[in-house]
Amino acid sequence: MVAIILVIVLVLLVVWYISSYNGLIRTRTHVQESWSQIDVQLKRRNDLIPNLVSTTKGYANYEQSTLKKVIALRNQLTEVPAGDHQQTMEVSNQLSTTLRSLFALSENYPDLKANTQFTQLMEELTNTENKISYSRQLYNSSVASLTVKIQSFPSNIVAKVHHFQESDYLQVPEEEKTAPKVNFDDFGQDK
Repeated sequence: MVAIILVIVLVLLVVWYISSYNGLIRTRTHVQESWSQIDVQLKRRNDLIPNLVSTTKGYANYEQSTLKKVIALRNQLTEVPAGDHQQTMEVSNQLSTTLRSLFALSENYPDLKANTQFTQLMEELTNTENKISYSRQLYNSSVASLTVKIQSFPSNIVAKVHHFQESDYLQVPEEEKTAPKVNFDDFGQDK
């Protein structure tokens, strides 16, 4: 009778161990997959940028510095090592900010704003930026799940035995955390 109980306990421990290990593998795979989604969207944005730049060039002759900065950041993003997620996101954030400046140019150039190709590209890039934002949220959520499994008892025992590592969260740049200053005194006044 004691032997049967020991066998049952041993079988339960083995089942628990396998289940914990597979859960850690599954969660780590979700983290990798969610980073891959970010990578796909960054690639999509990088593929759209040359078309946007060439469409904008003809209208915004005086804004060459903005166009050059977009191209330089795009090229810099393609040169970041594949595993350096933080640097990838830093360059990506700079590119997003510069693209917003490029979109703002359309206000100064009504012909550009009316250009269908520019409008479509701008819409596609805006959709891609939204997908990048969603993918970042998914990545951080996946990282949180992995972190919980690595740190929680008893799965932390399996994680330690098999050297599972926590992943870093993607951080929002400090300059994007500050609220913009709005002065209501400026509204409604002719200058």
